[in-house]
Amino acid sequence: MLIDPIPVAASSPNPAYSWVRVKSDGLGADYVDVGTGNKLKITHEQQKGGTRHYLQIVETKDATDPYSGTTKKQLASVSVSVFIPSFGWTEAQAAALYKAMVDTIADGDVTINKILQLQS
Repeated sequence: MLIDPIPVAASSPNPAYSWVRVKSDGLGADYVDVGTGNKLKITHEQQKGGTRHYLQIVETKDATDPYSGTTKKQLASVSVSVFIPSFGWTEAQAAALYKAMVDTIADGDVTINKILQLQS
């Protein structure tokens, strides 16, 4: 089980986070950041042939609808899903595969901004 709370140092443009566990069931946990109200979900699911690990951060805020001018709650989220077969990959190899994805997104020829601009 991860520590509670989970402290995450500030990294521009994000503030520091202090993820406090609000629910846990043995195969997953839900957390809330005390400063922003953002939510973090971590789950682990045994599937045929392996395990799926899932992480999601959700941010909710009030935003003005540019068409109606009304304020509405809006939700944005980022998810990571990792599936590792029950054999063939060590934990270190699985971690390296995840790092390859993060490094690819961070690469100057890719960047999350280009992905958000629908480039592929």
